[in-house]
Amino acid sequence: MANFHTAKKINAPVSEVWKILSDVDREPEFWHGTKSIKNIRKSGNLVEREVVIAFKNSICRETVTLDPMKSVTTHITEGPIKGKKVIVINPEGNDGTMVDVEWDIRLSGFMGIFSKMVKKHILQGTEDALDRISNAVEK
Repeated sequence: MANFHTAKKINAPVSEVWKILSDVDREPEFWHGTKSIKNIRKSGNLVEREVVIAFKNSICRETVTLDPMKSVTTHITEGPIKGKKVIVINPEGNDGTMVDVEWDIRLSGFMGIFSKMVKKHILQGTEDALDRISNAVEK
């Protein structure tokens, strides 16, 4: 089991950050560990999808729940990684937004022996994604 957290302050209002985070179909643009997305079902603030991840082009099944202007919760239910990623946004100062990302995942099968390496890789990928999101909204 791997549980880890990172955060970044973005110099943009919550509404601008939310536009990017809530457009979950754009995820591969910012989260480079996500290669492609195939939506299976969208209903209100719930999205069921299949995601091809960078690790050996593996397929994960996910359910994404949007809590408008507050959070995006991704439950990873099938694939080499299972668990969840929660992105929470909060106002920070006059025109800033704090973005917190919490991962709670476990690796399936033989991948469990690579937990430490995968955790480090996902943490770096998350920090890079937050930088890309920051650059996009601060333009």
